[in-house]
Amino acid sequence: MAKEFSRAQRIGDQIQRELAQLIRMEVKDPRLGGLVTVTAVDVSRDGSHAKVFVTVMGGEIEENPEALAQSMKVLNDASGFLRMQLGRVMKLRSVPSLRFYYDESVVRGAQLSALIERAVSEDRQHGDGAESKE
Repeated sequence: MAKEFSRAQRIGDQIQRELAQLIRMEVKDPRLGGLVTVTAVDVSRDGSHAKVFVTVMGGEIEENPEALAQSMKVLNDASGFLRMQLGRVMKLRSVPSLRFYYDESVVRGAQLSALIERAVSEDRQHGDGAESKE
């Protein structure tokens, strides 16, 4: 049986694709540091609001949390412009208002992967030491 998607999910998927291009091509603010990736869009059931989850990589973001806050402010300030651009490319009666949120899942995943790798390497070192003692 085919998996059913709600209208809000389909709109969210299309907004995600369109915003990825619009942010890359249209937002020219130099305060937006690094590469912005739209990871998910959650549209309300009535289609009036959309939570846009993004990650920002590169630039000063890793070293400076204030740069991340600045990038999020730039995106939220540009939400009206981006909404207008979405209205031009999407065939919707009303385009949802956009609110940008930082998605920490990518950073958290990288941290967990690093912890797992470290644990595996330590386990291998302890395993090698135990074998040589026997």
